[in-house]
Amino acid sequence: MTETLSPRPSGKGGADQAEPLSEPHPAGSPSPGAPPAGSASPGPRVHRAWWVALVCFVALVGAAGFRATPSVFIDPLHQEFGWSHGTISFAVGLNVLLYGLTAPFASALMERYGIRQVVTAALLLISVGSGLTVFMHSEWQLVLCWGLLVGVGSGSMALAFAATVANRWFVARRGLVSGILTAGSATGQLVFLPLVALLVEGPGWRTASLVVCGAALAVVPLVVWLLRDRPEDVGLRPYGAGAAYVTPRADTTGALRRTLSVLRTAARTRVFWLLAGTFAICGASSNGLMSTHFVPAAHDHGMAVPVAASLLALIGVLDLVGTVCSGWLTDRFDARRLLAVYYGLRGLSLLVLPLLFAASVQPPMLFFIVFYGLDWVATVPPTMALCREHFGADGAVVFGWVLASHQAGASLIAFLAGLVRDATGSYDMAWTGTGVLCAMAALMALVVQRRTQSEGTPAQQAE
Repeated sequence: MTETLSPRPSGKGGADQAEPLSEPHPAGSPSPGAPPAGSASPGPRVHRAWWVALVCFVALVGAAGFRATPSVFIDPLHQEFGWSHGTISFAVGLNVLLYGLTAPFASALMERYGIRQVVTAALLLISVGSGLTVFMHSEWQLVLCWGLLVGVGSGSMALAFAATVANRWFVARRGLVSGILTAGSATGQLVFLPLVALLVEGPGWRTASLVVCGAALAVVPLVVWLLRDRPEDVGLRPYGAGAAYVTPRADTTGALRRTLSVLRTAARTRVFWLLAGTFAICGASSNGLMSTHFVPAAHDHGMAVPVAASLLALIGVLDLVGTVCSGWLTDRFDARRLLAVYYGLRGLSLLVLPLLFAASVQPPMLFFIVFYGLDWVATVPPTMALCREHFGADGAVVFGWVLASHQAGASLIAFLAGLVRDATGSYDMAWTGTGVLCAMAALMALVVQRRTQSEGTPAQQAE
């Protein structure tokens, strides 16, 4: 019998494996398509949600190519064009800022037009921006390609994309899936950083830009072929949803109006500002400082660029483990306490980092890399969970705005660290100052209150 989507009564699902939605059949009669009595039943198939998550992971890896380039491009661009570290850092900072500001609007656009269409357009924009860099010869062209085009494209593929997929396709294991998808970008660094560094040292940075362009283009057919917006599109319930699950009504409000409306509602709450503040510091200490300036800082102490890039790539490997484990922990423990531990340990490690730089890799530096890698973006799954807990159906859009603060913090530190390097000749003040900020974020996370069952979301309280 043909599978159909039909209305279902409200309630909470408890099945760990969602089943196709099918028409009712008379009581006592065998289910349509059921195996004959006495025959062995087929083994359980992998739920389509896991294949969608895999495609999303690969798309995030492909889009992450550019995120690996700034740290190894700074010195070559400085040497070829004579641009200052501050000028190059401004273009990187604009990219990081737009990466964050685009995210909440991209989340709403996915609600309006579909995930597949938005992700495809984003990958094409990243390809265009990265490919055009090979023709640049002026500072404004660097800002246009690196800052504007790639910033908007990568922002549409940001962590709000991961939150949207986790919310739509999963009821169970959301924390774990959020962790896996979050690790996609870090895995992209693992794939691209050593390759990009070798290309920069060999054929040059233009060849590396074209490789990044090709990687983003290569993922587009996979997205078009396999990615679907909702499980209901293929006659399924989300993973972990039971028979009583009701598909949430799609919001057809204009993307801009809904995004701003959600922001207005969320901004009236203290928890939003606490989450935005802590995540801004997360961005400052990860994308803004480490991703952008670790390689040139290590090179200042005599370390070869490919070696420094490999250490940063190792952070990406360990981040995959740390973020997935963080997602598993988020499903089981208080997200606020997890955030406090993550930020506190991160701050402590940054305070000692200036003492660890050397021309060669020493054991203390390896210990730092292992520790920092496990903690890199472990903050994302608990932050996503707190957005869902406090803002319900608007959680993905709210997380988009929280991510905007993440990138605003990253953008500011990326630019300021470049200025510190130009003014003092080292990055020591940047490492120390950011470590102190992380200690503040640990305290802020503990101030976030838990929402009780009797409390509604801010949107429900406003009705």
